[in-house]
Formats: sequence, structure tokens, C-alpha cells
Amino acid sequence: MRIAVLSDIHSNLNALEAVLGALGPVDAIWHLGDTVGYGPRPQAVVDRLRAAGALGVRGNHDEAGGGGTCIKYFNPDGFRAMEWTRTQIDESTRLYLARLPEVRVPEGSGFTLAHGSPSDPIWEYITSSEIAQANLAAFDTPYCLVGHTHVPRLFRESRGRMKAMSVDEGGRLALDDRRMILNPGSVGQPRDGDPRSSYMLIDTAAACASWHRVEYDIAATQAAISAAGLPPNLARRLAFGW
Repeated sequence: MRIAVLSDIHSNLNALEAVLGALGPVDAIWHLGDTVGYGPRPQAVVDRLRAAGALGVRGNHDEAGGGGTCIKYFNPDGFRAMEWTRTQIDESTRLYLARLPEVRVPEGSGFTLAHGSPSDPIWEYITSSEIAQANLAAFDTPYCLVGHTHVPRLFRESRGRMKAMSVDEGGRLALDDRRMILNPGSVGQPRDGDPRSSYMLIDTAAACASWHRVEYDIAATQAAISAAGLPPNLARRLAFGW
């Protein structure tokens, strides 16, 4: 199987369409949460994912979009954007977001899907080897896929310890017998200094994963954010990937 792994789309339809257009044939699409929030097209993004048959989990912005009280923990820009998002989605989308599972293991896949981490799916950021190590006991599959940080990352087990490994665009990572935690980066709001959308492809037949980047129409998304009256910083940051 050839599987696309997307995360942190954040209502950025232009970015999502660019990624979907770059994928080529895939057998499945998995998303790791935060489909909404920050961006200007929440309804359209969820509609597009659902039409594509994407299988996913709930992030903190999805939980807030579904009516969750976690919205009170958002920073001012995020809070304002999420209040607006709630006015832009229909009841079917609200229920879809609220009912997404926190953790999911696609049948027969060998992968655990979570937004933040398997031990704290909604909020924890896996940003270090120590945090990755502490999460090994929280999933039973060989591999775990997470998002939330908006940064492509890889942590791989070596002699019983998790170690951070470099992620190379287009490079192939062998999915061997070492346990791993992999982050595809963000489709809609990258934060690693590269404004291009980031995503991952998994080839189960070849037992490998690869990270990819694609350009999208940032100016169009910025214009839509401005037209919606959303915080200007949410538009500015897209140009810098931060």
C-alpha cells in the first residue's frame, strides 16, 4: 500500500489541494489532526478530506471546533480564529470533528496515529528524545505517527533508547524492526522555516517512509485570511514557515 500522511492542515485549502495534487496514486490518506483552526476554509478542508476517504484522529483544534472547552487554553490569535471557525462549519462537520478518535490504529497497519503523542493525544508535543522515550510504553505497534509540532521529525529506537534523527526531503527511511515515532510536518502552517507544505508517504510494500514538500499559493491563503477578518499574524507567518 501507498499511504499519504498529512497533519496540521489548519483550514488551509490551497495547501491541502497542492499536497493532494502532488501525491500521485495512493491507497489511503491518514490525517493526524488539527484539520481546522487558524486558516480561512475550515468547512471546505473537512469536506475535501471526507470526500477523499481520509482516516484520522482528533487534534486540539478539532476538539475546540467540535465544541470542546479546550478553546480556553488557546493563545489570543488561536482563540479568535477558533471562535470564527465555529461560525463557519455546519453541524455535520462539528459532529465529525467531535467524534474523531484521539488515537487510532488502522487495521493491520503496524502504525498508531495520534495528534500530540500516544500518551497525551490532544496536548503533548514530542520535541525531544526524552519525551519520545517516555511515550514508547504508550503504543503497542512498531511505529507511531504524530503531528502537533508542525515540524518534520523522526525518533528511532537504538539500543533501547530513542534518538532524534535528521529528516531529509525526498529521502527514503527504511521501516525496519526498530520502533519509531514519525512526524510528517504541517500541510497548512509549517513552522520549521520552510513555508512549503510538508507531508509523508509510506510504502508498505517497500517498507519505507519519505518526507516531501510542495509549494502552494500562499498569497491566496493570506488574502482569504485577511478577507475573513482573522488575525493578521496568521497570514504573515505563512510566508516565513514559522
